Amino acid sequence: MQVTARVDYAVRALLELAARPGQRLTRDEIAEAQDIPRRYLEVVLSQLRITGLVTGQRGASGGYTLGRPASQISVAEVTRAVDGPLTLVQGQRPEDVSYSGPSAHLHELWIGLRASLRAVLESVTIEDLLTGRLPAAVQVLVDDPDAWAPRR
Repeated sequence: MQVTARVDYAVRALLELAARPGQRLTRDEIAEAQDIPRRYLEVVLSQLRITGLVTGQRGASGGYTLGRPASQISVAEVTRAVDGPLTLVQGQRPEDVSYSGPSAHLHELWIGLRASLRAVLESVTIEDLLTGRLPAAVQVLVDDPDAWAPRR
């Protein structure tokens, strides 16, 4: 899985909003605080607004706030809001892909990959990231020194 700029920007924007509860932040304020290109952020915020993860108000006192508490927004939801399904194989959901011959069981690997991503991304909330307190199962993965070793 590759974390796209959209997902990275969306999570960072939500973290900025979560860090300032009760305040409306403009796109420019979020972009400045998180060093996100303004035009790109505009698209991301629009997608987050459509899915209800943020609310937006226009006008002089306008800006964005979280659509619901940070503890109720999973990173999986954010990913789906801006990038669609967590796992696609050649543009299709893994359960819709079929193979034959020696590759007959390959779709099972893709299903397993999706289940693994879900286990992490659905368990981590914006609040978890803001406070630095990841769920225990995710923290175990992060604490494994091998997780930090790049592979080619």
